Amino acid sequence: MKEHPMDVTETKTEGLSRSFSIRVAASALAEKLEAKIEEIRPQMQLKGFRPGKVPASHVKRMYGKSIMGDIIQEVVTQTSQEALDERSLRPAQQPDIKVDTDIEKVASGDDDLIYTMDVEVMPEFEPADVSELELERPTAPVSDEQVDEAVQRLADNNKKYDAKAEDAKAEDGDAVVIDFVGKIDGEAFEGGSAEGQAVVIGEGRFIPGFEEQLLGVKAGDETELNVKFPDDYPSENLKGKDAVFEVKVQEVRAPATPDVDDEFAQNFGLEDLEALKKVVREQIENEHKSLTRNKVKRSLLDKLDELHSFDLPPGMVDAEFNQIWAQFEREKEAGRLDDEDKDKSEDELKEEYRKISERRVRLGLVLAEIGRDANVVVTEEEVARALNQEASNYPGQERQIIEFYQRTPGAMAQLRAPIFEEKVVDYILERAKVTDVETTREELEAEPEM
Repeated sequence: MKEHPMDVTETKTEGLSRSFSIRVAASALAEKLEAKIEEIRPQMQLKGFRPGKVPASHVKRMYGKSIMGDIIQEVVTQTSQEALDERSLRPAQQPDIKVDTDIEKVASGDDDLIYTMDVEVMPEFEPADVSELELERPTAPVSDEQVDEAVQRLADNNKKYDAKAEDAKAEDGDAVVIDFVGKIDGEAFEGGSAEGQAVVIGEGRFIPGFEEQLLGVKAGDETELNVKFPDDYPSENLKGKDAVFEVKVQEVRAPATPDVDDEFAQNFGLEDLEALKKVVREQIENEHKSLTRNKVKRSLLDKLDELHSFDLPPGMVDAEFNQIWAQFEREKEAGRLDDEDKDKSEDELKEEYRKISERRVRLGLVLAEIGRDANVVVTEEEVARALNQEASNYPGQERQIIEFYQRTPGAMAQLRAPIFEEKVVDYILERAKVTDVETTREELEAEPEM
């Protein structure tokens, strides 16, 4: 039943776009104004009147326009929603509303309220029967060889460095312990000095040319390293500058890979080598499960994309495209474009990203509809976990991050969306005809062919 007397005229129907002209009678607004004045009058205290005895006419004269402004806003919100509900229309985005009458005259009660509402509505479509979907789920067992290789990599990454003879020269892979002072134009610069610094030759942790010039040094040597800071170096004072590092070599150390045995496992707080291998195996199994999930989800989304074809709300596609294109522009500016994108024209790239945007919107609508039909919901507990996880990415700022999300509905919606998507994917996979197919780790990691 309507809460407000109103006249609604549909002025445009094009695809998913709708336009309405909505009129609310001045008399209906006047009734709401009178009711609101009667509601607040008993609590009003104005000079010259006893508490709660301010005449309605005086309240109207003093505050009528202000109160009517709030009423108009409330009426527009409610009547626009009623117009959509009566026609069973679900807006794809926030409707665009423009008042067509003089708001001053409406507020003074001289004119009806007339406004236009332009809205894109959600498409009507029947989602595919998920129980009829046939999918292959690639799985890869973990072999003993994989575990042994992973344990060996762990040992390689935990090298110890033993001192070489004093006259032994530094080779690639050695750690050279040095004191150094960096200078530009003969002046030492801030942050360019250190004592007892271990530099592993070949690791690439220092600016280009620094490590390479330590090849052949030995304990007690004093030398100078001539280097140039990269043009993209983070410090404005140093980028692109030539520098000289005065170096004194304390010691040269050779790498030694620890033996893979019980003692090595005990360095990680485990009882023996078998316990270490068990932990490593579980880690690899979890990695495989994640890769398997990604593969079967991609296959599922491809299948859903093939099975559905319907008009998409242009505003949703534009918003998705603008987001993707903004990310592309940031990557381009930072020089991180894929090689295949570097050779394409802007028109070609925009066409490709437009198709990606359409796919994302289409799949988002399909998953939303399947989830709606299945009553899939995201619990507050799940959102709270996601929020805490997000906040933990900003050590020391957790409280500010949580407060930002709590007062920003759009940000909270972005937290909910991926949780909802994963729950809908789970729902589909539980009901689809899924066949496990054994494969290799390499196949699980392989990027899909476009």
